[in-house]
Formats: sequence, structure tokens, C-alpha cells
Amino acid sequence: MFDTLSDRLSGIFGKLRGKGRLTDTDIDATAREIRLALLEADVALPVVKAFIGRVKERARGSEVSQALNPAQQVIKIVHEELVGVLGGEHRRLRFAKQPPTVIMLAGLQGSGKTTLAGKLSNWLKTQGHQPLLVAADLQRPNAVGQLQVLGGRAGVEVFAPEPGNGVGDPVAVAKASIEHARRSARDVVIVDTAGRLGIDAEMMAQAAAIRDAVDPDEVIFVIDAMVGQDAVRTAEAFRDGVGITGVVLSKLDGDARGGAALSVRQVTGEPILFASTGEKLSDFDVFHPDRMASRILGMGDMLTLIEQAEQAFDADQKEKMTAKLMGGEQFTLEDFLDQLIAVRRMGPIANVLAMMPGMGQMKDQLAEVDDKHFDKVTAIIRSMTPGERTNPKIINGSRRARIANGSGVTVMDVNQLLNRFAEAQKMMKQMGGMMGLPGGGRRKATKSPKNKRKGNKGGNRGGGARQRGGGGVPAGFPGGMPQLPPGLDPNALGGGDGLPPGFKLPKIDFNKLNKREKG
Repeated sequence: MFDTLSDRLSGIFGKLRGKGRLTDTDIDATAREIRLALLEADVALPVVKAFIGRVKERARGSEVSQALNPAQQVIKIVHEELVGVLGGEHRRLRFAKQPPTVIMLAGLQGSGKTTLAGKLSNWLKTQGHQPLLVAADLQRPNAVGQLQVLGGRAGVEVFAPEPGNGVGDPVAVAKASIEHARRSARDVVIVDTAGRLGIDAEMMAQAAAIRDAVDPDEVIFVIDAMVGQDAVRTAEAFRDGVGITGVVLSKLDGDARGGAALSVRQVTGEPILFASTGEKLSDFDVFHPDRMASRILGMGDMLTLIEQAEQAFDADQKEKMTAKLMGGEQFTLEDFLDQLIAVRRMGPIANVLAMMPGMGQMKDQLAEVDDKHFDKVTAIIRSMTPGERTNPKIINGSRRARIANGSGVTVMDVNQLLNRFAEAQKMMKQMGGMMGLPGGGRRKATKSPKNKRKGNKGGNRGGGARQRGGGGVPAGFPGGMPQLPPGLDPNALGGGDGLPPGFKLPKIDFNKLNKREKG
């Protein structure tokens, strides 16, 4: 969604990095280019004017003129102002003191309200709530049926006393759903309402009547992020006609310019609560303005990456891996497979890598990353016997040929996997020290003749990992992540402004993940 804007801003900041001192002319030229980039991204003109005014005022102040690196200070100012445009701090859903909490969804037809209702119910269920979906869109053909399908996938009850398709009173359905929720002990009620292709008096009157009937704690406007400035005008109309309390951005995975997302918070005055990025129920994220601003500026989004990893790696798996690290046990191909499957649960690997700082400058390479490579690795490991997974050293030439035939790959592919796995095993021996765990693989490492020949007495295991570009493990990140294929030179990213101090990028060989496989 924000690729074009990100590329423009990266180019603008690239020109600043070589300057030791910024003149008023530099600041004016930078502000002019940022203004053009925002207007091209379809950001509302009043929002652009206010944004540029604040940036220029701060850029001419003492925080830049007295800074050791003025260019980085300007980037910091743009980041902070962008966070402000997107809403500042994240606001949580407001829950009623006495359940049920009522959430009413509003928006135009085609904006993604019904899909969002299913995603929101699924997310609330993972948070420990018992939601109820209410089919109050009785006009759009098969809207009731669609909500029932989504509710079935999420394992959430759907209150649908009327068949829809023009039959039934949506106000009466919404009102009856509150009593049904109380009787069935549902603590959150999500009311899906009807939309129109455009704003009209009948739609607004019906939405206002439903609002009055259920007295919602949240009235969430679902905005199609691909519509552009029309979406902002529609949001204003709903704000004035119904009274919205929050916004959800849908279709953020699209290829539109994204101006609506940057404008809606400033124009409506209401916070963005969630972002919807696909058709799956899991394609749904809490909206954090600071993280979105970092993504737009190509700084990555490590916090979201860590949260996704925490969800993908279950507690038992993390405890098992921690026990291995602390006990100095061998990291096996079975463990490697478990970690690989967990990484795949985090979503497309290109999206995961894109959240890492500095990867914004590698968009072309990320576009070539293919998840089929990881599926191939999974097939190779599953073609091995339990003994081979535990002790890969027994895999001789005939076994390699058998594994290759069983997984539909070449012997060379099997050899490459075993070589990369040997590197991962070495990394896991040192993971205990890098994570601050007692023991770890340190005791075993001191017994290795190879380490003694290198003059390594086993005393500074974490330092060795940093020299190889490991960079340690982010706080809260689950242990046991398999090492990605080596090959990417972090120095090729040029500068790395905005990265945390001492942060090292991962080594990734994009040739091994290329969609256009040779042969």
C-alpha cells in the first residue's frame, strides 16, 4: 500500500545523509519534496499543509541546528510528525462496565464490513472474549449467509433470525440481539449493518436507528483504504450523521497509494483502531501509529514481528527449546522442522522479512522470495527417518539419494540443507549465552578440538556471534528460530539510518529463495 510513498521518502532522506549542516535552502527543498510525495500518495491537502508546516518549523529550530547529525534529526522529526498524523498512541477498544459490550460497524457497501466483523470476532475470541455476531445487513444479497460462514470459521455464534435479501427489520434484529447475548452469556456483540454504494438519507437514517436501539459502546467506521479521498469524505459524513468513535482500515494489502489511511485520523478526529490486510480471518492487526510510521519510512516493524513470533511459537515449544539451550542438548532436524513450521505460521516469509529494519531498501529482492523454498526444505526433512533427523551424520550417499527421491528434489538440494543445518546447530550452541541463559552450549563448546585450534577458550560465545552478524536475539523473541540462508551483505543497505544501535541485519541468500528457480 505505501511502497510508492516509502520509495519517495527514502530517496529524499538519502540526499540529506551526506550533508554535515542543513541550510534553510536544504530544509525548504526537502519540505517541498515531502509535500509532493504526500500529495502523490493522495493525502488530503489540509493534512499535507499542516504536516509540512510543523516539519519546517521544527527543522529550523535548535533541535536540528545543534544536532551532531542534522540529517538524522530531520528524519526523526518527520517520523514523529507522521506518528502524530496517524493518531499518536494506540487506543484500545472501550468495553462496557456491564456486559455485553456493543460494537456497531458502519460503512459503505463493499468496504469490507462483513469480513471485518468475522475477523474482529475471531480476534476477540483469541483475547478470551465470547463474541456474538449479529446479521443486521438484511439488504445486500447473501450478506446473512456470508456472515454465517465467517462465524462458522471463527467458531463464533451468529444471531440471524431473518433471512435477509430484503426481508426483515434490521433495527428489530439489532435490538433483539442484546437480550439474546445476555441470555447466552456473550460479553461482546458485533452488529453488522447495511451499506450503500454511496451516501444517502435512507442509509444514514437506518444506521442512526440501529445506534439508538442498541446504544453501542463503539461505532466503528470501516474504510476502504483503496478508495482515496472519497473515503475521507464518507468518514466525515458518517461522523456527522451517526457519530463514529473509531476507524478500521480495510484492504491495506492493496496497491493503492494509501492517502486515505494518512488522512482519515486527522480529518475525522477519531482514532484508527485496527487494520485489515487480506481475506483470511487472521489477516487482522491492531493499529499502532508508531509502527505504521516506521514501516512507511522503511525502518521496519520489529515489535509486530516479535508479537507474531510469540503467537506462532506455542508455550510448550518455547519451553522445550529453552530446556535444550540450558541443558546443552543437541539441536536436531526434528527441532529445525518444528521451528520452520512455526515461522511459516507467521505468514508469507517476504512479509516477515519486510518488517526487519533496513529491508525497505531491498524491495526488489523481497519480491522474489518464494515460500516454496521452505516447503521444499520441509519435504526433505519429512523424507528422513527419525534416526536421520536426530543424527544427520549417518546420512551417507545412498541415504541422500533416497531422501532426494522421496522429496522430489536433487541430491544437491539435500546437501545444501544439511550444510545449512550444520551452521544452525553451531548457532544454537551459542544461543544460550546470547539470550543470557545459564549454561547453554558453552560447556560442550569448550570440549571441541576445532574451537581450541582457533584459540577460542569458550569464554566469549556471545561476542563471537556478534562478529558473524548474529546481532543477538530481540527481547521477547522466542528461542530456536532456524537460521535463514546466508548471503546478504548488510553493508549493501547503505547507512542503515533509523536502526537501533548495534543492530545487525540477518544474512539472507535471496538466490536460494528465488521464485524463478533454475533448472
